[in-house]
Amino acid sequence: MSAPRLEHLFHPDNARGYTRGIADAVRLLLDQLDSLAGPTTGISPEEAAAPVAEVDLDSPLADGTAALAEVKRLWLDDAVWFHDPSYAAHLNCPVVIPSLVGELLIAAVNTSMDTFDQSAGGTFMERRLIDWTANRAGYPEETRDGIFTSGGSQSNLQALLLARGEAERRGVPLDRLRFLTSADSHFSIAKSARLLGMGDDAAIAVPTDAEHRMDVGALRAALDECVVDGLVPAAVVATAGTTDFGMIDPLHAIADACQDFNVWFHVDAAYGGGLLASPRYRHLLDGIERSDSVTIDYHKTWFQPVSSSALLVRDLATMQHASWYADYLNPRESQNPNQVDKSLQTTRRFDALKLWLTLRTMGADEIGSYLETVIDLAREVYDALSVQPDIEVITPSQLSTVVFRYVDPHLDEDAVGDLNRRIRAEMWNGGRSVVAATKVGGRQFLKLTLLNPMASVQDVLDIVEQVRTLGHSLGPALPEAVR
Repeated sequence: MSAPRLEHLFHPDNARGYTRGIADAVRLLLDQLDSLAGPTTGISPEEAAAPVAEVDLDSPLADGTAALAEVKRLWLDDAVWFHDPSYAAHLNCPVVIPSLVGELLIAAVNTSMDTFDQSAGGTFMERRLIDWTANRAGYPEETRDGIFTSGGSQSNLQALLLARGEAERRGVPLDRLRFLTSADSHFSIAKSARLLGMGDDAAIAVPTDAEHRMDVGALRAALDECVVDGLVPAAVVATAGTTDFGMIDPLHAIADACQDFNVWFHVDAAYGGGLLASPRYRHLLDGIERSDSVTIDYHKTWFQPVSSSALLVRDLATMQHASWYADYLNPRESQNPNQVDKSLQTTRRFDALKLWLTLRTMGADEIGSYLETVIDLAREVYDALSVQPDIEVITPSQLSTVVFRYVDPHLDEDAVGDLNRRIRAEMWNGGRSVVAATKVGGRQFLKLTLLNPMASVQDVLDIVEQVRTLGHSLGPALPEAVR
């Protein structure tokens, strides 16, 4: 057998090769940043797919320089840049530099967080961050716990797994269990019911009020109806930051209902969890301390790179429902602090390091100030749009979204919806701005998701002006006097 070539392997004798590779990548990144003219090039799926399909992955290129050039052509040249003030579509944030330093170390050392003998100090750094976040959420020191996850969907899934486990521990059959959540909650709640073997009917959508927050009266009625029908509510999920409207469900009132019906109370704070670091707006999460579990996405309103999320629990004993023991990895009798004991994942990155470096470099208050800045931005933009006659807005957000659309009095509802879809497509194609789309009561709208603390009010109003200009040009051809 011939000896393998080792010049690409990361090891002490190849520090120079590592340094050279990282330097080349950084130069490529910085050159790309210098050449950007907007958040996107407007490339189509067909245009993006074709050159990738032509690559022969069985034939390596001459060297790393050639490989980086290929990556530039296939990806970087058409990447979507979330730091650009004209990107205002989804819950993607620009990231802070300390977290990028963390990414470098995480990838190079390649720590796996499943067992202590693979992570050592990393185990305790992650545990300290979980405890620190859970303390900010108001959980009791004696019992609180949690785990880092890949994202909000996984955190929600695990929370509902624990809720299901607690209900089954009381002897409730699986087919009688139900989850109740707002009609505006994240789709991962209904999907989790399916993944947990409960079926699509197990997720009950509770109506929202005029402000798009869970209607607590409707929640109590739904809980009563479950009891009358012989069903058992396994969990109520409140949303602290709905995807479309950035609204926070009334946490105290929902906690009261959960207490009255003896139901697990989960808060999906994937979006709004950054308020835990906000001196000015932390009060918006009042009541979260009464929950049994919380989802936090650090890669949203804590300005961390994907992926970085966590599930927090009030009582560490409930984590047993996610536990599994293997003799070759984490035997039941092991006294080591193995994180896999409470994780849905086995191999898991040391994503906690990014947040650790961020807090130790910047501090929580500065992270919180970033979120406060975009909340204030969204409120100013909403106020400005609410008085514009050709722009329709929905309720003001508690966080940093603005749901709006261009309207033309000469068009019916279907035509207005079609026009706004065309506006969004043209904005993407032009590469100058990116906005999202959604529906409200079956009506088509556009959406600004504002997570860039460097964006100004004028930057965002310029995006809306592009919407208006396109609406005027793509709409019906009417005499200017009529308009």
